[in-house]
Amino acid sequence: MKFTAAQIAGILNGTVDGDESVAVSKLAKIEEGRKGSLTFLANPKYTHYIYSTQASITIVNNDFVASSELSTTLIRVENAYKAFSQLLEYYNQVKMNKTGIEKPVFVSESAKYGENLYLGAFSYIGENVKIGDNVKIYPNVYIGDNVTVGNNTTLFTGAKIYSETVIGESCVINSGVVIGADGFGFTPNEKGEYHKVPQTGNVILEDNVDVGPGTTIDRATLGSTLIKKGVKLDNQIQIAHNVTIGENTVIAAQTGVAGSTKIGKNCIIGGQVGIAGHIVIGDNVKIQAQSGIGRNVKDNETLQGSPAFGYGDFNKSYVYFKNLPKIMERFNTVEKKLDNE
Repeated sequence: MKFTAAQIAGILNGTVDGDESVAVSKLAKIEEGRKGSLTFLANPKYTHYIYSTQASITIVNNDFVASSELSTTLIRVENAYKAFSQLLEYYNQVKMNKTGIEKPVFVSESAKYGENLYLGAFSYIGENVKIGDNVKIYPNVYIGDNVTVGNNTTLFTGAKIYSETVIGESCVINSGVVIGADGFGFTPNEKGEYHKVPQTGNVILEDNVDVGPGTTIDRATLGSTLIKKGVKLDNQIQIAHNVTIGENTVIAAQTGVAGSTKIGKNCIIGGQVGIAGHIVIGDNVKIQAQSGIGRNVKDNETLQGSPAFGYGDFNKSYVYFKNLPKIMERFNTVEKKLDNE
């Protein structure tokens, strides 16, 4: 896809300083710009690159004043960084504006779908599935029986949505995601042998939830595993059965949340955090990367460590921990003096 400077300025409500007809088809960093590419200048530290960049178009702030000759056409806007982000969003919308049903696919006769559906090749749509308007389902997606997918949701290649799952509007389900597989429910008998406990619940994702590649969200034993609106899950996260995650909470990669834990809203959880089952984490909690959480957590706490404790206390303790050999050496010296007295 190619866009001229005039077209881009129209999208961004900017003004062109240079050749309005020059066209671009790719994006680039300002220091790596080449002919046919678009870049932007927002950070003053990169200003010197604008005089050497070969990018055909550069987005700049309205107040930018060149101190020497430029070879790039400028598009002047109020805020170059926001304008570039807006353009990326627009580009994604255009690039992903696919519609139609490719072949081969399997769509059950009882399935229903709305307008402007895109259904990629080799996808499977099960019995009684309900799909809203403007949904994008990329190739090799599996959607099991009785699943609901809301308007404007995108499921990328290879996502697997098990039966009874409910996905809200404007969600993004990335490649390799598995939603609704059985929770880890087993019970031992008198011989120590483990038998599977049937997992008869489902998974509910509310609106505007993003799920990163390789993440798994297990169905509930009874009731629902619930991911509330605005939650953002990074790559390779494990959400166990009957977990609830509150609104607008974000969780970084490789975190594991054990069964029946309740996480509040507006929490920020770092990567590789381990959270035990059957506990309650309050609202606005911050958990640093690689922490282990095995207790209930009150609202507004900030935690670090494994097992985790107060972030401030952790940092104070760490000062002593890293100096422990010196401290012990001093301790042993004092102890010897006392023994000799």
